[in-house]
Amino acid sequence: MTSGETSLGDLGERALVQRIRERIPAGEGVVVGAGDDAAAVELAAVALVTTDSLVEGVHFRRDLAPARLVGRKALSVNLSDVAAMGGIGRYAVVGLCLPASVSAYWVDSLFDGLLERAAESGVSVVGGNVSATWDAIVVDVTLLGETPRPVLRSGARAGDVVVVTGSLGAAAEGLRLLAQGARLDDDGQLAAAGPWTESSAGAVLDCLRAQLDPRPPLGLARSLAEHELARAAIDVSDGLSADLAEMCRQSGVAARIEASAVPVASGVIGLERARGRDPLELALHGGEDYELLLAVEPRRFEELQELARVWGTPVSGIGEFYAAAPAVLIRDASGERPLEPRGHDHFRSASTPHRRQP
Repeated sequence: MTSGETSLGDLGERALVQRIRERIPAGEGVVVGAGDDAAAVELAAVALVTTDSLVEGVHFRRDLAPARLVGRKALSVNLSDVAAMGGIGRYAVVGLCLPASVSAYWVDSLFDGLLERAAESGVSVVGGNVSATWDAIVVDVTLLGETPRPVLRSGARAGDVVVVTGSLGAAAEGLRLLAQGARLDDDGQLAAAGPWTESSAGAVLDCLRAQLDPRPPLGLARSLAEHELARAAIDVSDGLSADLAEMCRQSGVAARIEASAVPVASGVIGLERARGRDPLELALHGGEDYELLLAVEPRRFEELQELARVWGTPVSGIGEFYAAAPAVLIRDASGERPLEPRGHDHFRSASTPHRRQP
């Protein structure tokens, strides 16, 4: 049995911690890194702190999601939260709950992806914890970031433009594709397209990557704060309908969006139409897009577009906020109607806990 095939039960906790510690590079601003009772780091005047977990059976399955991509996503979902407040990630600590039957190779692959994403985004991993669990793996990341000016969810004002970055629906489409047998390999390349033909391979690949290896618009997010271009922001993690309703609730305004303006991912359009379904539904309610939803003054929308072009990130004005009790309306060819938030809720979805499980 090679060291990579060794189970954690055979390897032991101290050997696992040492194995992980030896892989973590020292980063800028790290006074004391992994290996002591706590890390010591330099922070800006305004520090951001967020945490998120990926739980096996809820957010991923080992037979469907390569460990390397689980590691990348575990950091990316936290980076998205920091980005939504106009910040950049600086330091991360990683908590792992692992069954003894998990192989050391799986943990190595997880850290391959996590450390890759950390290097890409300028984050230093400075410590963490490991613990045994009976069955499900839990990957818990706490991220510290910094920002020149926190952008809150509560700043939208009547007359502001409702803006979304990138395109929506691809991550939710990726979840459906995994259920159909489509797969990525450890390098994020298409390993199986499920029932889809070669002509759909590009769309399948894009949607699987959106689900398993999301890429939040980190550069644009920081620039938004530096130029004070967004009055409010939230990351689209639970679905556009749910996250826009939350922004309205916290800002005390209502929003009206145009169905035709919602940027549905191109791969979603082709695949959902082939299924006989409306692609807009995934863009509105699918979630896990990790794009930014913004409130922007109309006079500054063109400035935002110019900045977004610099970062290669599309932005779309999809509606406006207006003075009324918090609510979201959507207008299409058939008229105007309330848009009920149907995004993910861990506990209201308790009867179907694997809704987001890839």
